[in-house]
Amino acid sequence: MDDGKSLHFFRGVFIHSVARCLLLLTSAVLFSSTVSAQDAAPVEGAVESVYQKDETDLAIDKAIAYLISKQREDGAITDKGHETTMTALAIMAMASVGNQPTDPTPEGQAMQRALAFVLKEDRIDAKGYFGSRDGSRMYGHGIITLMLTEMLGMGATEEQDRLIHERCQQAIDLILSSQQEKKPTHFRGGWRYDPAAKDADLSVSVWQLMALRSAKNDGLQVPASAIRDAVEYLKRSYASPLDRNGLPDKKSSGFSYEPHQNHPTFTMTSAGLLAMQVCGEYDSPLVAGAADWLLEHPPKWNERFASYGTYYYAQGMYQRGGEHSTTAQELVQEMLLQNQAGDGSWTSGNGSESGIGAVYGTSMAVLSLSVKYHYLPIYQK
Repeated sequence: MDDGKSLHFFRGVFIHSVARCLLLLTSAVLFSSTVSAQDAAPVEGAVESVYQKDETDLAIDKAIAYLISKQREDGAITDKGHETTMTALAIMAMASVGNQPTDPTPEGQAMQRALAFVLKEDRIDAKGYFGSRDGSRMYGHGIITLMLTEMLGMGATEEQDRLIHERCQQAIDLILSSQQEKKPTHFRGGWRYDPAAKDADLSVSVWQLMALRSAKNDGLQVPASAIRDAVEYLKRSYASPLDRNGLPDKKSSGFSYEPHQNHPTFTMTSAGLLAMQVCGEYDSPLVAGAADWLLEHPPKWNERFASYGTYYYAQGMYQRGGEHSTTAQELVQEMLLQNQAGDGSWTSGNGSESGIGAVYGTSMAVLSLSVKYHYLPIYQK
C-alpha cells in the first residue's frame, strides 16, 4: 500500500482494536460466567458471578447456534440465496452480541470462516460491486460494506485484516461513484437498486449511508460532502413539508420511501431516524418528530418489511434515549421473543420478507435485540 492508504489502514485497525479491547472487557464482565450459582461447582476463594442470563440472552444464544448450524462447507451462512449478503448479516448479528473472529469458540470459528467466504475474489467484481454475484444488488452491497467496515481491524489474521481493508475501500468507492450519477434534484445524494441508477429511494440509500458513516469513522477515504448530500436526501424524504429554515410543518411525522411523498411508514421512519442520528443529526427536529411518530406507530409482527424495520427501530430509538429507548426495547423484546421458533430461528411474519429465509429473519432479530449490549461501533452513541 502507498503511504496514504497505509495511514488510513492502520488508523482503522487502531480504532477497531480499541473497540475490540473494550468489547473483550465488557464480554468478560457479562459473559465469562453464564451458569447460575446453583449449577456451578463451588470453587474456594472464587468470586460468585453476579450476572445471570435473562430470557433475551437465552433467546440470542439459541439464535446464534441456529445461524452456525446453517453454515456451509465454503463458509457461507445462508438458506435461501443471496449468500454473500446473508453471510454478512449473520456476521454482524454475531458481532453485535459480543462474538469475534479471533475467539477460540464455535462462534469465533464460524465468523472467521464466514468472513473468508465474503472476502473471496469471486464475491466482488472489478468495479468493487458486491451486489452482482449474489443478486442482491445495491441492497446487498450496502449491507456487506457496512459489515466489513465494522469488522475492520477485527479479522482473525493480519492477512484477513488486509483483505477487509482492501475490499472496504473498493466497495466504498463504488458507493461514492454511484451517488455521483446524474440524477434529478430531488434524488441527488441517494441510491437505488443499481449503481448506475438515475433515481433513489430511502430503503436502499440508508444502507449505503450507514456504510459510508462507518467507513469514515474507520478513517477510510469518504468525503464529508458525500455524507452531507445523503443527509439532505434524507431530509427531502421527510413526510412533513419543511419551511425555509428546515423546520417541519408537523411536530410529529415520519419518513417516506421516496422524496416529497406524504406517506410515512414504520420501516422508512425507523430507517430515517437511525441514519440521521448516525450522521450526527441528534438535535434535528426531524429526529424528534420521527421518534415521537414511532411512539404512536409501534412495530407489528405482520407489518410490511417489519424485520428490517424493527432493526432500525430498535437501534434508532436506543440512540434517541429516554422514554423512546425504554419503550422500544420492551416492545421489541416482547414481540420477538414470542415469535421465535423452537430451533432458535425467526422467519419474518410478513409476505414481503418471509420468502427471504430464516437466516435473514434470525440475523435481523438478533441485531434488533442487541441494543442491550451496544458492541458494534456504528450503533454506539
